[in-house]
Amino acid sequence: MVGYIWAFLIGIGIVYSFITGNINVLNESILTNANEALDLILNLMPIIVLWTGILKIAEASGLLDKFARLLSPLLRKIFPTVPKDNKALGYISSNIAANMLGLGSAATPAGLKAMNELQKINPKKDTASTPMITFLILNTAGVTLIPTTILALRVAYKSSSPGEIILPAIIATVCSSIAGLTLDYIIRRKKKNGNNF
Repeated sequence: MVGYIWAFLIGIGIVYSFITGNINVLNESILTNANEALDLILNLMPIIVLWTGILKIAEASGLLDKFARLLSPLLRKIFPTVPKDNKALGYISSNIAANMLGLGSAATPAGLKAMNELQKINPKKDTASTPMITFLILNTAGVTLIPTTILALRVAYKSSSPGEIILPAIIATVCSSIAGLTLDYIIRRKKKNGNNF
């Protein structure tokens, strides 16, 4: 579906450039933006590879399991219907750890595995369960302590102070996590009491 949307937007851009007579601008934009995209990828790749490697080492050394045990009391409160020894909680912990390091790309595999495990215990296979919805909120609005990708982008574009984004990112993601989980809790309580929300 996303591919169709991109194709549609690109098609509109090409047609508009023909109609307005700006085909030279389109050609120039294609050539320069492709070069900029490649430069950006080459600048981001080492940082993403480094942190993904650190995450893999943490996983292999058992550090992520320790982190999962540390988070276990909190996760039990957030996911009360997920069995205590379910693999989903470990994958959720890994996802949280990767998101805290600002590594959305490294968090994705753990997030997909967590969703797969949550689907196994989902009584209605064609509908997202409450734990799945809660995890989606936690993943989307998760706390970020080190916004690695944003820092890499700021360095790539020669920001005079790339690290000044860290404190605002922590504040924003903590607020979004609290707001998202609070709203999720309120809706869950209303549904449990029989009110349709």
